[in-house]
Amino acid sequence: MDRNCAVIVAGGKGTRMNTEKSKQFIEIEGKPLIYYTIKAFDNNPAIHEIILVLPENEMEKFKEEVIKKYALKKSPVIVAGGKERQDSVYNGLKAIRDCEIVLIHDGARPFVTDDIINEGIKYAKLYGASACGVIPKDTIKVKDENGFSSLTPNRNTLFSVQTPQCFKYDVIMKSHEHIIKNNLKVTDDTMAVEALGGKVYLYEGDYKNIKITTPEDLILAEKLIYK
Repeated sequence: MDRNCAVIVAGGKGTRMNTEKSKQFIEIEGKPLIYYTIKAFDNNPAIHEIILVLPENEMEKFKEEVIKKYALKKSPVIVAGGKERQDSVYNGLKAIRDCEIVLIHDGARPFVTDDIINEGIKYAKLYGASACGVIPKDTIKVKDENGFSSLTPNRNTLFSVQTPQCFKYDVIMKSHEHIIKNNLKVTDDTMAVEALGGKVYLYEGDYKNIKITTPEDLILAEKLIYK
């Protein structure tokens, strides 16, 4: 078994975009954001299957606005999301059959590159878990309960984690089963692995691998789409 699967989680409501349209369907140069994200994995020959996790009420919308309009070589398996992001990821993992490496990716991160995908697979095979990211450009402060700076960590020891986060399938599945059983809340999938005592190898991502969250991000996205 040497199959690599991408689980793309797209449940953004677009609240910080000041729009009623879900974030994944906001258009960049006439195409929905989620199309560009899926296309990055669709074009990569190392990816054998794509699982797309959407709110249940948007599954038909995706079929109408993406599947029917744009040619994709790997038609995504569409799965309904859960209450929280970690529930949605677990639903996506359960939909996978016969897979060695799973790449879990934000639907609102359309500029992931082949190098990032391929490196993630390589390191997940070596270490069981890997995640891309970048060293923060800004100085980071730790703020105390009174609003004052209490610590300035060395920026070179800090890492701003992006996606994809990549795992051996059995590692991430056991990790999610563990957090469910113990009612633990995590903000990303590396935390699920760490909760079970695992370690995650961190490798270099790309500052352009941004997550579209605010209207300002859309302005940058429209510039990056041609890069």
